Amino acid sequence: MEKHASMTRLLHPHVAPQAGGAPLVTPIHQTSTYELPRTDEAARIAAAVAPTGYYTRYGSPNAREAEAMLADLDGAEAALLVGSGMAAVSAALLSTVAADPGEILAQKSHYTGTLTLLQEMLPAFGRQVRLVPQEELAAAAGRQTRVVYVETPSNPTMTLTDLRAVRAAAPDAIIIADNTFATPYNTRPLDFGVDLVVQSATKYLNGHSDVTAGVVTGSAALIAKAWETARVLGPVCHPFEAWLLARGLKTFPLRMARHNANGLAVARFLAGHPAVRAVHHPGLPSHPQHDLAVRQMRGHGGMLAFTVADADAAVRVLRATKLCRNAVSLGGPETLITHPASLVFAHQSAEELAASGVDATMLRLSVGLEEPEDIVADLAAALSTVD
Repeated sequence: MEKHASMTRLLHPHVAPQAGGAPLVTPIHQTSTYELPRTDEAARIAAAVAPTGYYTRYGSPNAREAEAMLADLDGAEAALLVGSGMAAVSAALLSTVAADPGEILAQKSHYTGTLTLLQEMLPAFGRQVRLVPQEELAAAAGRQTRVVYVETPSNPTMTLTDLRAVRAAAPDAIIIADNTFATPYNTRPLDFGVDLVVQSATKYLNGHSDVTAGVVTGSAALIAKAWETARVLGPVCHPFEAWLLARGLKTFPLRMARHNANGLAVARFLAGHPAVRAVHHPGLPSHPQHDLAVRQMRGHGGMLAFTVADADAAVRVLRATKLCRNAVSLGGPETLITHPASLVFAHQSAEELAASGVDATMLRLSVGLEEPEDIVADLAAALSTVD
């Protein structure tokens, strides 16, 4: 073996092969780059779409494992894992509108970052974006519509978009659906004719409040375009986050069944409380789109919103909860409560909030995995401050 100086040896450690079996769990490939073969094969790897062992910005073995699991959950040909939910939204939209001057049609009720992308950034690049009320989306589609972007249920009002109706109204458009709230456990948008699905994997897919990631799923051709966009913009999901996501996905169906049950139990409690003016949860028969929810969703999730008498009452309830934590994400094991008007939609104007159905009397709940009676007791105590 050739003798090298100590610094050189530190940079090129020799580790003998270890006897024993293969790891049951995929190791974390914590490397930024990969040594390539000194053959023409290296050029083929460099030119491939989403090569696994080339450069971590292009992907990693951990990302590929999570992508395979996510594609299977959505019933998709392929998946692209990126560094956040907004990275997924951006990759999906930018990869489909870049070369087409036609109209982008979207509903007015969206997550705050998506609203900014649709209302400010895409028009600044010369793209034509038209936002309509969520319930009018299918009727608004026309010949000029090239891309339709939907979110169902919407954040935070839990309003549904009829995916079959949108597909029928825009047969030639690319339809992109944000399925973060429903998750593939409750709705698989590709089964309803959607072309691309985006999700914040930070939320229910990971399920442990310790990962920031996003995913786009769909046909192999559309995912290849989204990957090219992500390759340029660089929203990497690093190996450790991808590994944590894959680990979280192994318990995804078990967690979602519990979220569904707890969400409905809490929604029913709130619907019967005298201090609560309205409850937004598609599993309640009182929800105006309950029939659509039954047709389009397997279960109705752990997300809900409710309103109280006024903004002061909302603040008192928020501050009085003890088990429910004041945080803006969702889909983790712990129940989270937040005030959307001041915390989630802090970057939107009063007019934009009103168009999204958000006002200062509303609180949003991400119902967690605790015993439902404990969540109800915490909310009951908090609501007693405004009775």
